[in-house]
Amino acid sequence: MAHKKTVLRVTVLLAVLAAVLSICVGAVTVPPGDLLAALTGKSTGTGTAIVLYVRLPRTVGCLVSGAALAVAGVVIQTVLANPLASPNVIGINAGAGAAVALCCAVAPTVVGITPVAAFLGAFGSAMLVLAISQRAGSSRMTLILTGVALSSIFSALVDLVVTLAPDALNGYSDFRVGGLGSVTMARVGPAAAVGLICLAGVLLLTNELDVLALGSETARSLGLRVGKMRVILLALAAGLAGAAVSVSGLIGFVGLIVPHLIRRFLGEESRPLVIGCAFGGAALLTVCDTAARTLFAPYEIPVGVVLSLGGGPFFIWLLLRQKGGRRR
Repeated sequence: MAHKKTVLRVTVLLAVLAAVLSICVGAVTVPPGDLLAALTGKSTGTGTAIVLYVRLPRTVGCLVSGAALAVAGVVIQTVLANPLASPNVIGINAGAGAAVALCCAVAPTVVGITPVAAFLGAFGSAMLVLAISQRAGSSRMTLILTGVALSSIFSALVDLVVTLAPDALNGYSDFRVGGLGSVTMARVGPAAAVGLICLAGVLLLTNELDVLALGSETARSLGLRVGKMRVILLALAAGLAGAAVSVSGLIGFVGLIVPHLIRRFLGEESRPLVIGCAFGGAALLTVCDTAARTLFAPYEIPVGVVLSLGGGPFFIWLLLRQKGGRRR
């Protein structure tokens, strides 16, 4: 227990340090002292404006999106009993993205509706994946192939919306790859609220998540209503993924990488694992975003590119590591 508490403290510290680094580093360096003065309203000027209106919203967006995607990933992997599953791999992110694109095309002036549309798209995609994989067979490769097919369909839908309504998604390339260059606090606020509600729901159901991890038959023998609980947990995961997509676009691999890394230190117990993934995901996405906008200055690349370059090889390694991916 002491070991787990130490690991959780480290993940919290990493998230805080990543946030401070994100706000302070850039074309204009902001000393930590000036950062504190800007946040408490004790200073004015260009540096304060950069902190409050550019870097702070972007950093909060990174923290919210990273935490949401990582927790969604660990929930999906447990519910579907598949270590290869994550919001982007099985098409949940793509479903949320398609719903956001439709929402922006049909009701571009309605404030605060984007996270709701993203949740509905993500939830619908999750239910489709669950239904198709159960009907066709719940093997790991069936699930992955189902996600690939749905991602292609939803991506084509996004392309169709952008073709018919070119102004529907401002900054479409950043949205498609994943980026936080145009994030505002008005956009982050509703997503953060949805994410916190869904995270609280997951934490309240960690005991059920532990039972579900034992397998469907064992869970049923212990009195758990497996089908109902799967739908509830996938709905919470969809809410988390939808909140992230509404802020940062179709960012991938956070929900795959972070749960596997945190499990190595915290094991399989759901409550510490979920908390560790929340802070670990927040730290990872914030660090990657800071690197994406500073390493190639004055050029800025979308953070989704950085994550894909690292996450793609990780997914291939993970696929080969699983029994189903080994050649016999």
